[in-house]
Amino acid sequence: MNPSEEFVEQGISQENLKRVSYTTVLTLAYQSLGVVYGDLSISPLYVYKTTFSGKLSLHENDEEIYGVLSFIFWTITLIALLKYVFIVMLADDNGEGGTFALYSLLCRHAGLSSLPNQQDADEKLSAYVREGSADTWQSSSLKSFFKKHQRFRKGLLIFVLLGTCMAIADGVLTPAISVLSAVSGVKLKITGLHENYVVIISCIILVGLFSLQHHGTHRVAFMFAPIATTWLLCLTGIGAYNIFRWNSHIYRALSPIYMLKFIRSASVEGWVSLGGVVLSITGVEAMFANLGHFSPLSIKIAFTFLVYPSLLLTYMGEAAFLSKHHEDIERSFYKAIPEAVFWPVFIVATFAAVVGSQAVISATFSIISQCCALNCFPRVRIVHTSSKICGQIYIPEVNWLLMCLSLAVTIGLRDTNMMGHAYGLAVTTVMFVTTCLMALVMIIVWKQKIISALAFLLLFGSMELLYISACIFKVPEGAWIALAMSSVFMAVMYVWNYGTMKKHQFDVENKVSMNRIVSLGPSLGMVRVPGIGLVYTNLVTGVPAVFGHFVTNLPAFHQVLVFVCIKSVQVPYVCEKERLLISRVGPTECRMFRCILRYGYKDLQQENYNLENRLVSGLVHFVETEEESASKATADLCGEFGNSHVEVFDSPARAITNPNHKEDRVRPSRDIQVTKSGIEHVESFLLKDESLQILTAKESGVTYVFGHSYAKAKKSSSIFKKFAIDVVYAFLSKNCRDPNTLLNVPPTSSLEVGMIYNV
Repeated sequence: MNPSEEFVEQGISQENLKRVSYTTVLTLAYQSLGVVYGDLSISPLYVYKTTFSGKLSLHENDEEIYGVLSFIFWTITLIALLKYVFIVMLADDNGEGGTFALYSLLCRHAGLSSLPNQQDADEKLSAYVREGSADTWQSSSLKSFFKKHQRFRKGLLIFVLLGTCMAIADGVLTPAISVLSAVSGVKLKITGLHENYVVIISCIILVGLFSLQHHGTHRVAFMFAPIATTWLLCLTGIGAYNIFRWNSHIYRALSPIYMLKFIRSASVEGWVSLGGVVLSITGVEAMFANLGHFSPLSIKIAFTFLVYPSLLLTYMGEAAFLSKHHEDIERSFYKAIPEAVFWPVFIVATFAAVVGSQAVISATFSIISQCCALNCFPRVRIVHTSSKICGQIYIPEVNWLLMCLSLAVTIGLRDTNMMGHAYGLAVTTVMFVTTCLMALVMIIVWKQKIISALAFLLLFGSMELLYISACIFKVPEGAWIALAMSSVFMAVMYVWNYGTMKKHQFDVENKVSMNRIVSLGPSLGMVRVPGIGLVYTNLVTGVPAVFGHFVTNLPAFHQVLVFVCIKSVQVPYVCEKERLLISRVGPTECRMFRCILRYGYKDLQQENYNLENRLVSGLVHFVETEEESASKATADLCGEFGNSHVEVFDSPARAITNPNHKEDRVRPSRDIQVTKSGIEHVESFLLKDESLQILTAKESGVTYVFGHSYAKAKKSSSIFKKFAIDVVYAFLSKNCRDPNTLLNVPPTSSLEVGMIYNV
């Protein structure tokens, strides 16, 4: 087992990871080359080619080449090195990075979360960490502003989803442009090879790449780091060779003066060409997004001491070659390779393109999983591909969708320049979203002065807006693909989030009081049947309307009833010992409980262990700890099942740990308060009898009751809303994964109760 796998398996925190030995840090730095930097390291394949496409190709002289090199150098230095390595990577969320990590930090510190069912108990999670320093007037003002204006909170969520959708579009474009750019190099040696054959070969490689995804990253990950390392060393050697062979004074082009000369001489064409320059930093977001798999120090070491100098030498060497071969601008990378090593480098480049694509595909799976947790994407099947690393997952539906879109882009465009324009727009948008979120984090989370956040926003935001404006100018020449894909993903996410939130709002407004269920018992002739009933609901308080609908039409329910709520909290992970939260619903004699399963936005919301046994063990522990505090607790004793004078509340929830875990300890029970005109003590023998009844009910069988709600737009709704709810949301609900499928519930043990609600 490699060190990173061992850390994940043992649950070692990022803080402890920072204190490990230098050998371990260097090992992690080596492993990060194949996972984190695959996308970034293959950018030299197409940067100069895309930059000098269009009208800038008419300005193929040394001044333009030096200007482009100067832009590339300062872009990598300022954005990749300064912004991401030294600033953004400090804003981790319990060791996790990425857009959702920044949004999670803001949600916890400023109360911006749009997730339903948030409770005070969630703030007691060990991962729910807040900074200890007091709020400044700037942070307090910003928090108050967001709390008062709900539409700005929604706007922030939409802004985050925009960056997320562009990242998904990146997952489509990266395999297409990487593989096609690598395979295109073969035309230099086989000049008669038709373009159709290059496209066919690229499509075969893409199909093979996506077909292997179900095996999981861990099965081929051992090859990633050696391939990436070999590729970077090849780039370094070729770059140094070209510098000394063609132009040893190319280092002078690193001066920012050449950027000004470039803009002045190339004018509008130079500004538009910046959409190609930005491709030199594609993949820098992966450094931050993959923070959870490695330590920050290991990622910084790998970038600073190998990736950064290697890329600089590569771009300098290619510029040195171009300064003597202006006519080879369209195939500058492969033309600059010495004849003796062309084929070995070509083979390594093809493998490197696959490695870079694999990293982005895996990241897309992770993004979709997080969106599902935040109710921003329809439920999909998520498969664990590694028993040791929980973050390595495979989503079949998303995988085949990405493959079809990548093939469509490859076959439809057949041009890496057009792909590069779309690719650049997607990348720069994601980076700009990160910059804006970081400015908010600096004020709200880090409690920095607003002048510092503004300086950060102006410095990096202005650069990224410059690149975005250049990419937008290329919309007719291919950048529209990124806009089209992100718009479709955005519409799907927004409609699903809107429909889900409306559904939850309906459940909250129509929940049934426990008093009503108790009072209806005699009139309906309600009976209790043997077994345990698990009623799945979206509510953390009250009785769902689906259950009221169920008992009204079929006045019988199980001997032990458990309302199960699966919810997400605004932290990356919830440890197993804190996942389960159990409380009592109604009087003791009713034997009804509430179980809340809490997951972080990077947890997989599916139970691989035996959920039935764990719930039963948790209920028994809950009842036994209730017995220990029975002498101190004040509770109501139900006289008759239909006693209408009883007013019942949910008991305070308690975290129940896994009794099979060797380190688990049951937490002390708090007093359970229930009101009545006369207060009596609960007899301990009733609780002992209740534990036995729970175990007996388990032997009789467990039934899963799911509420299947159908949304329907009101007659007074607009045509747009009717289309969104009655067509789009209905289609997504019908074709997404059912909860019973995600929980691996046997069909013979499940029962569905249908309801229709208007939104």
